[in-house]
Parts: sequence; C-alpha cells; structure tokens
Amino acid sequence: MYFNLSSIRGGIHPAAHKDLSAALPIGSLPLPPRLYLPLRQHAGAEALPLVKVGDTVLKGQLLAFPPSEVSAPVHAPTSGRIVAVGPIDAPHPSGLTTTGIILESDGEDRWIDLDVPADPFAEDPLVLADRVAEAGIVGLGGAIFPAAVKLKQGTRHEIKTVVVNGSECEPYLTCDDRIMRERAEAIVDGARLIQHILRAYSVVIAIEDNKPEALAAMRAAAEHFGAVEVLAVPALYPMGSAKQLIQAVTGREVPAGGRSTDVGVLVHNAGTVYAIQQALRFGRPLISRVVTVSGACVKTPQNLDVLIGTPAQALIDACGGLTGTPERLLLGGPMMGAVLPSTQVPVIKGATGLLALAGHELPNKDPAPCIRCASCVDACPMGLTPLDMALHARVDDYDSASEYGLRDCILCGCCSYVCPSHIPLVHYFQYAKGQQDERRSAARKTDHIKRQTEARAARQAEEEAAKAAAKAAKEAAKAAKEAAKEAAKAAKAKDTKPAGEPSSEVES
Repeated sequence: MYFNLSSIRGGIHPAAHKDLSAALPIGSLPLPPRLYLPLRQHAGAEALPLVKVGDTVLKGQLLAFPPSEVSAPVHAPTSGRIVAVGPIDAPHPSGLTTTGIILESDGEDRWIDLDVPADPFAEDPLVLADRVAEAGIVGLGGAIFPAAVKLKQGTRHEIKTVVVNGSECEPYLTCDDRIMRERAEAIVDGARLIQHILRAYSVVIAIEDNKPEALAAMRAAAEHFGAVEVLAVPALYPMGSAKQLIQAVTGREVPAGGRSTDVGVLVHNAGTVYAIQQALRFGRPLISRVVTVSGACVKTPQNLDVLIGTPAQALIDACGGLTGTPERLLLGGPMMGAVLPSTQVPVIKGATGLLALAGHELPNKDPAPCIRCASCVDACPMGLTPLDMALHARVDDYDSASEYGLRDCILCGCCSYVCPSHIPLVHYFQYAKGQQDERRSAARKTDHIKRQTEARAARQAEEEAAKAAAKAAKEAAKAAKEAAKEAAKAAKAKDTKPAGEPSSEVES
C-alpha cells in the first residue's frame, strides 16, 4: 500500500515559531480549585444539564447530555461539588457569557466505575460509535464536530481510507507533534479501531515533513501493521484542512459543498484519534486535552495536559507566568484562533493552544485600499476570489458573496496573510458566515414555529372533530336509548291489555 502525494492549490509559508514549545515533554499542572464547563463546547446543540447546585460528582460522571445527535455530552473532569449552573465567561472575543457548570474540586480526583470493553475489535462497529458519542469526543484539531457523527456517517458510505491528520500546520502549535512523539502506539491503535468501525481498507497517518521526531515515532509504532502507512507531507499552510490533506494524500478532490465521505475518505485529527482510543480501550470520556502554551510573552512555552474547564491563567502560571503584557491573547493558533477577553476564560475541548503574543509577533499596519493584485487569489487553497467575496461581504450582500464561493471558504486566513494592503479579508468572511448562520438559524426557528403552530391547529381541529363526533355519538346513543324505552313501554302496554276489551276504534 503506497500513496503518492499530490499538490494542492495556493497555500502559504508563515513563520512557524514551533521551536518555542516543541522541545519540552508534555507537562501537567496542579488540580484547579474550580473548573468552568461551558455546555456548548462542540458544533451543534447545547448540552442540557443533569446536575444542580449542591450535587456531589465523581470524575468522569455525566454532567450534561446531548439533546440531539449533532451535540456532545459534558463530563466531570474531577470529583467535587457543583457550585453553580448558569452564566460563565465564554472563550469568545465578544466577552459575553455562556451557560455552564462550575465544579469545585474536592482534591480527591476520584473516578466513577468505568465501563471497559474486553476487546473493542470484537464489538459491533455501531456499538463502538455509540461509545465514542457517550464519551463526548469532538474534533480536537479545532473543528469541534462530534466525532461519533462522522463515524456514523462513514458507516453509511464505502470508506476506503482513514486519514489521521498530524499535519498541525498552524504556527506556534505543537500539541499534536508532542502527542505523536509520546503516545504513538495509542494513536496507531486508535486509528486501527476507527478502521474497524468503518471497515476501511487502509489507514494513512499524514505528518508534515518539519516534524521528524513525530514521523520516526509513528513509523516505529506502525511498522507491524501493513494497512497503516505513515506519510510525510509538505509543510504548507493550510495542509491541516481536511479537504487539502485529502487532495494531497489521495489525489481526490472533495466536491464543493460535499463531505470527505463522498470520496471514500474519513479524516480525524491525531489528538481526536488518541481520545477515541482512550474511550474504546479504557472507557474514559473526554475530560482533558493537550494544549500548547506559547508566544513571546510566555516565560517557558510548553505543552500541558489540561483538564477541560481549567482557567487560562492556570496554564500561564504553570509555564512560569508572563514576561510582559501581551498585545494579544489567543485561544487556538494565530491564523484561526479566537481573541480572548481575559485569562479567566476556561480551556474547552477544541482549544489547541493558548498564545500570549507580543507586538512584534503581530501585523501592525493599518489597512489600505485594495490594489487588485490578486495575491489573495493565488494564495487561496480553495481556488476562490477573496477580493470579490470581500467586495460584497463588506456591504452585507451575502448572496452575491456566496456566488463567489463564501460557503466553500475554510476561513484559513491565507488571503489576509498575503494581502499587501493588510485588509482583514478573513474577518469579513467570518462575519458574513456568522450572519448567514444566524439567518439560517432564524429561518429554521421560524419554520419550526410555523410547523408547531400548524400541528397545534391541526391537533385542535382533530380534537374538536373528535369531541363533536363523541357528542353526536352520545346524543345518538341517548336517542336510541329513549326510543328503545318507548318501544319497550309500548310493548308492555300492549301485553297487559285485558282480553275482550272493546277496541277504541269506532266502526263506520
């Protein structure tokens, strides 16, 4: 089994800055006194709380359940007591709050009894997919799409290749690099379990060629499995995007508006694969993840294994604190991450990194008018025309922007990076996509209300018709009963008339 690399469109080579954190092993930090757990750390519907203030919980216990398939549960990262269910700081640039659960640790870190399968390879694939769903696993590369939904979609297609995404193309981020170096055997095991669930022919573990240690570790772990190939791909941003990685590894292009399953491929991030392996081998839900803490303002940049819900400040403290006031604090990478309003916001499932960047690490020029140089067109990995999309997105003409491919934009930021006028193109597209999502959500809500109203009216009409029918039947039954009584009375009178009594009729 051999895969030949194909080239992808566009792409850029930003300064990597990965050497800041890649050299040190994954570290840990003390158990936080409180954990702040948003109920929506995933794509889809917000999880619904199962606990109330005052409840005591154990590590791994289910705290909130998913109301629909496209959602994910939330589990307790440690044992302790629920002290609040309500608004908490959201890891979002707006600084707004979100609904969450605050868990006060008891310091004992006591686990629940875990349900551990004897041999997951002997389990039915859909049973394993359900276990992944119950573990609350989402895409840990930043997409945060529920992993089990992708697996179940895959079971409805012929999946030829499982791709483990170890490219990690975002600058500064090295969490996947360190996981692949230190937990290679578990990742290969997880990839084979996914292969079993999907009945796929082969597994490709794709790693950018600027990670020689990770490549060596993964090749050593995979050498005894003929269906697993470790492949070095060029270090090019955004190689970590699923569509670009699929094209590079398999030569197949995912159609516009399509999914990877349409071309017989399913992609999972290396960290996600590790989480799946932990769930299927040991019954552990997703309650922690590895996070890169880096940037010029961090004293000792490194990767940390962090409980979900840990405040960002605790990660900074574990790295020796800050050497200065950061110009920008990001959750995620510099290309696609979100600006944090403060260091009190919690780490969530999709948090790949926590970056404290100094001014010299950021573009500092004011935007100028577009000179229509088409640099953004050349850099776009999706083959779009960002300058035309931006022209319409800036004036809220989202329909026209969509005609130029807004829906296919992956928000990678390549266009903004190469723009000589320093126009924040990707910000326009993020805003436009957000507005489109809100419109679609409002339309779905209106349609849902309309259907509910129509269903209620139809139900009321049925109830009224049923009441009318019941009333008519009751009246008919009453009339029939009265008629029967009258008939019985007449018959009785006839039977009791004396013999020989003259008829009341007068003969003519």
